Order: sequence, then C-alpha cells, then structure tokens
Amino acid sequence: MTREYRHVPVMLDEVLAELDPRPGEVVCDCTLGGAGHSVELARRVAPDGLSLGIDQDEMALEAASRRLASEVPGADVRLLRGNFGDLDDLLVEAEVPGVDCFLFDLGVSSPQLDIPERGFSYHEDAPLDMRMNSGNSTLTAAEVVNTYNEADLTRILRVYGDERFAARIARRIVECRAKAPVETTLQLVEVIKGAIPAAARRTGGHPARRTFQALRIEVNHELDVLDRGLRAAVRWANSGGRICVISYHSLEDRIVKHVFSELSQGCTCPPDLPVCVCGHVPIVEVRTRKPLVASREEVAANPRSRSALMRVAVKLDVTG
Repeated sequence: MTREYRHVPVMLDEVLAELDPRPGEVVCDCTLGGAGHSVELARRVAPDGLSLGIDQDEMALEAASRRLASEVPGADVRLLRGNFGDLDDLLVEAEVPGVDCFLFDLGVSSPQLDIPERGFSYHEDAPLDMRMNSGNSTLTAAEVVNTYNEADLTRILRVYGDERFAARIARRIVECRAKAPVETTLQLVEVIKGAIPAAARRTGGHPARRTFQALRIEVNHELDVLDRGLRAAVRWANSGGRICVISYHSLEDRIVKHVFSELSQGCTCPPDLPVCVCGHVPIVEVRTRKPLVASREEVAANPRSRSALMRVAVKLDVTG
C-alpha cells in the first residue's frame, strides 16, 4: 500500500526566517517526512549547497526523493535512512564536516497515522504495532500493553500521555488481558472506553488519544532519542549554525528547553571563587526565550499547527 507523503509544512515562514539558509550552506532536515520543509531549504542553498534529509521510513524517503528531484532539480541532495537519535553515525556516513542549519519537526507524519497496518490510529482496526521503523525496532505497542505491569502502564500513561485516568486504564488493561491478549487498536480503544467515566468520554477529544500517544512514545523511545539527537546536532553544527526544533507537546518542548538551556550556560562555579575551575563555557546561544507559535492565520488554514512550539539556538564559536 502506498500513501502520498505530502502535508503542509508547519511554521514554514518561521523556519526559513530563523534558519536563514544561504547559498552554499549545508542543511539537514532530521525529520524529512513529506519534504515540505526540505524543498524550501534546498531551494535556498542550491546549487552549491548540500541538503541532507533523514527519515527512518522507507516510504517517506522514496516520496521525498521524487519530490525533491521534481521541485528542486539540480540541487545536491543526500537522503539517509535512520533515526535522528543516531545522528552522529548518519553524518559520518554522509561525510560532511559540519552543518549550518538543523531542523527537527517532531510531529508524526500523517501518512504514518493514515496507514492502518502501522497501528498508530485509534480510528481503524489494526495490529497494535506503532513502530516508526519496524525493521530495527522489536518492541511493539502490543508487547507493552500485554507484558508491562500495572504500575509501569500507569506511569507511562500519566507521564507520556498526561492521562488523568491512567491508573483506571492500566487496571482495566490488566483485567482484560488476563482473559485474552489485547492485540488490535480497536480492542484497546474499547478497553480504554470501559475505564473512563461516561461523562469524561464526552469531552476533550477521543478518549484513546492520550493513551495512544503515550504508547507511541514508549515504543519508539522518543524522548531519549530527542535528547541524543539534539546534543549531536549541537556537536555537528558549524560556528554560527542554527538549530530549529518544532515540538507538539510539553514533554518534547521541556527536553528541548532543558538541552538548550544547559548548553547555553557558562561558568557554574560559586561567585566567591577567584578563578573558574568548572571549565563550563556556553556552546549555544538560545534565540527564543519563549517558544514561537503559529500565527492565527496558519492555525485556521492548518489545524495541525495549533500545538506547535518552536525553539531556536545558534552554535557559538568555541574554538578559542
């Protein structure tokens, strides 16, 4: 089955303004998806610049390759299959000495949600999978649901999904799986509905949304991957290089804020010490004290942008 990997790129104007890609530079879209951002980045660095694109989904890479060749002919494009948590290895493979612009758009590509057999959607029945890259990852959502104990399920739903009925849902999952494994998306939806009070099910969107988000994050280790990927991007950024991250929920945004804040700190020695002994120097300058958000016009045209939060940092010259 093939689906078109095309969606409206979120906060495109802001991305281009903050990254400011220039002719001859190296840009890296760490979340290539439908290449909506990458097409515009490639236009601005071509013909002498290099556009790198990373995605762990083979379908996305094939669709992006066709789109970039069609819309930016002659651009130097290199697409890499992998997870941006392995950015160090991927950039070694790409044989680039450094990168001027990094983009992370952390939203899940809508075609991944739309293909039922991927198991991301709570609207269609499918095996409980939720792996972004089924070739390299072995843990599935079904394994989490059917093997994690009640306490761990509660923690995952509460922390990763901000689910206020986490304990009730976890308890209900354990009760149901004792009779038969919970193996499909709609089976799990029914379990969740049975755990949430009827009045609460009528407000706040689909009752399974938060649970499915939490399971997706657990299956794909998304928060650990984000931390690793951001730190690697800072290491590979050239002096003056820009790093732009678009996140869609508070957990992601908190990690981005923490990493940028940590790497922008200078000396942490007590003020009464006559000389610095910690050796800490700022590595980045944070450009966004508060995250940028989509304009009202964009939200009206593209509801997906409503929850987008953008943070930007610039690599400092630390060679001296």
